[in-house]
Amino acid sequence: MKSNTTTILVAAGALLVGGVATAAFMNNRPSSGDFVANGQPAPRGLEYADVVKVAPITQREPQYAQVVNSAAIRETTTSSSPREVCRDVVVQERLPERDGNVGGTVAGAVIGGLLGNQVGGGNGRKLATAAGAVGGGLIGNRVDRNHVGGRVVDRTERQCHTENANSSSSRVVGYDVTYRNADGTTGTMRMDSKPGERISLGDADNVVAYDVTYRYDGFEKTVRMNDKPASDRLPVVDGQLVTQTASTAGDQGVRVDAGSTRQ
Repeated sequence: MKSNTTTILVAAGALLVGGVATAAFMNNRPSSGDFVANGQPAPRGLEYADVVKVAPITQREPQYAQVVNSAAIRETTTSSSPREVCRDVVVQERLPERDGNVGGTVAGAVIGGLLGNQVGGGNGRKLATAAGAVGGGLIGNRVDRNHVGGRVVDRTERQCHTENANSSSSRVVGYDVTYRNADGTTGTMRMDSKPGERISLGDADNVVAYDVTYRYDGFEKTVRMNDKPASDRLPVVDGQLVTQTASTAGDQGVRVDAGSTRQ
């Protein structure tokens, strides 16, 4: 009876030890999802590489800008020059009533002689009378000639005067051009001639790529990328560095093997 009991206890202990060992094995073995079809371990999934340095690669290229608007600049000049302006004008005048005959002369001489006779005496009076007659005759002749009392007549008279003639002229001396750069900014410049659809801004250094140094799995390597990294980390999928994301739905990202990037 004692031997049977001992046998049962030994069997139970063996079963207990076997169960614990089986459970430990089941807990520690990889799951079926951690293996691919060929029996190799599954990829590690999404990881990240730390960006250490970004160095832009530049290239000298001509720069152009799109013309938005061009406004002509005009310069106006004014000049003045004198000129003579003449015109014919009708004027009226009255003709003399007499033509200065001896009637006026005689009357003047008589009056002058009488006045001269009143001055002095003797020979002096004779001289004064003679002088008065001569002077009176001359005055009488002039008065008779200038006496106005005849008919009114019209005559044409040419009258001239000087005027300043002003003239102005305008010409295009340049253009104020508003342009838009490739980055969307705008500017204004003055040009001698009217531009076309775009203008040249000379040469400049353009960034054409970036040399990106990154650290992954304890190593630093460098890869050339078309675009500047958007953050300080780069995704690594299945051990490969992703250097370009998908641009449209269904496109595959361009990947560079982390072990094959240039130093």
